[in-house]
Amino acid sequence: MAVHPIIAAVTDRIRQRSATTRAAYLARIEQARADGPVRTSLSCTNLAHAFAASEPDDKTALREARWPNIAIVSSYNDMLSAHQPLERFPALIKQAARQAGAVAQFAGGVPAMCDGVTQGQPGMELSLFSRDVIAMATAVALSHNTFDAALYLGVCDKIVPGLLIGALHFGHLPAIFVPSGPMPSGLPNAEKAKIRQRYAEGKVGRDALLESEAKSYHAPGTCTFYGTANSNQMLMEIMGLHLPGSAFVPPDTPLRDALTQAAAKRAAKITALGQNYIPVGRVIDERAVVNGIVGLLATGGSTNHTMHLVAMAHAAGIAINWDDFSDLSAVIPLLAEIYPNGKADVNQFHAAGGMGFLIGELLDAGLVHGDTLTVTGEGLARYREEPFLDGGNLVWRPAPSQSGDTTLLRPATRPFSPDGGLKLLSGNLGRAVIKTSAVKPEHRVVEAPAIVFNDQDELMAAFERGELRRDFVAVVRYQGPRANGMPELHKLTPPLGVLQDEGFKVALVTDGRMSGASGKVPAAIHVTPESLAGGPLAKIRNGDVIVLDGERGVLEARVPDGEWAARQPEPVDLSGCQYGLGRELFAVFRNNAAEAERGGITFSTL
Repeated sequence: MAVHPIIAAVTDRIRQRSATTRAAYLARIEQARADGPVRTSLSCTNLAHAFAASEPDDKTALREARWPNIAIVSSYNDMLSAHQPLERFPALIKQAARQAGAVAQFAGGVPAMCDGVTQGQPGMELSLFSRDVIAMATAVALSHNTFDAALYLGVCDKIVPGLLIGALHFGHLPAIFVPSGPMPSGLPNAEKAKIRQRYAEGKVGRDALLESEAKSYHAPGTCTFYGTANSNQMLMEIMGLHLPGSAFVPPDTPLRDALTQAAAKRAAKITALGQNYIPVGRVIDERAVVNGIVGLLATGGSTNHTMHLVAMAHAAGIAINWDDFSDLSAVIPLLAEIYPNGKADVNQFHAAGGMGFLIGELLDAGLVHGDTLTVTGEGLARYREEPFLDGGNLVWRPAPSQSGDTTLLRPATRPFSPDGGLKLLSGNLGRAVIKTSAVKPEHRVVEAPAIVFNDQDELMAAFERGELRRDFVAVVRYQGPRANGMPELHKLTPPLGVLQDEGFKVALVTDGRMSGASGKVPAAIHVTPESLAGGPLAKIRNGDVIVLDGERGVLEARVPDGEWAARQPEPVDLSGCQYGLGRELFAVFRNNAAEAERGGITFSTL
């Protein structure tokens, strides 16, 4: 099927906008490829250091430069459930590499912090910047310049974007992403949300809340709601960097182990030493980036990717912006309702047909580019298949052609919504995004007086004092990258949800983030420019009437033009965000961070 004309037009617009920077990027990776396998040019001292600790057979292969060398870059740690399963992966990969005539070396680890642990805590102010630290750590791991391909082991919020940004700066190397898979389903998400809200109302105590959370997050693997972590896995699949069907296979199962080993064998086959060279810098092109945006919209994925996808594309010399997201959202139907958009989790999504069914529907409807390059060496149609074990052998079969549960996964001819539920808001308060797919239609338009807060704790305290039982728009400002690292403000959802359920018209406007866990309260997030950079949020006063219209895409303060122009930003003391829990080490990131629509990146090559 021919690609939809809007998909084609947006892709062409991105291609034209990026022509110069993309050409420069491709020239760099071609030069790196032309330099050839670098081990042949290393000095004897260099080379001896590189294989000193290797197994005897691996050492022989490396010194003779007759086998490709695969780097393993991993976010393993045993504190965080999503990354704990990665402990076993290097041994599986090394064994599979040898079977494929290659060597695999653990090149380096990258940090992995959990937004679930740091939510509402000072450590969350490091979260966004950890993405760029991960990209730099990836570069350090690959800086020894002894590798022919790389396997990237990562899952959660900033980890996969950081790994891909790092990988694209070594774009001449083939790259395959290897996930760990989701934990088993625990307490139903709707019940978890209900208990959080009851706790916010003071109707249950901390013991009940902790028991609920422990039943939700209870085993190795990724959290099962459809936040940024699982949106990452969807993206790596639809952008062609996973083996087909890899995203949501559970950890510590024979099928997951088989897929991990198959990734190593595939990496060995696509290096520049062979006949099927597939560098990651060629896989991630304008078509793959558009496919990623389409996948995000079709599944109601994380709003964090309105920043991360921008940063990832940037690393490949490709410039995208929120107009691209908004224009695509207008024509992309919502095919999945996974919590927080619905009641189901990713395990149920996977069982209903998962990525194979979803990609098949998008291909048949002409809503994605099917002719992209993928790590399989084939186009995207290869990803409408799913893996299974046949007598212990890993094989692929066609994914289901019909959804196993249309309450959570639907065909393109009968979507949950005709649009992707992600909209650009603009007006005299700047530009922002809103995830309308998580908000009921009757709550998508709010016009009410502003109540201004300079941090989320001020809002929480006002709620606990009973001061917010009225119609209002909460303006939480000075939460952008330059102010305090742009933490997620997810802990505001329960109290605002309580007020909405009581019948009040409430909304949130912020230059901070609400993440993939954005919920039922309308939220204009990532407001750009941010308050600290002279953004209009800094001029809002208590009582100003704010209009947040998620239907028409409007975000404005109803203040006379002359008065608005004459207002000056209110000063704020941000010294409390500069020290403690290592925040002082990140001053250089805060000082150099780009605006949200440019991905919040702290370094630039465009």
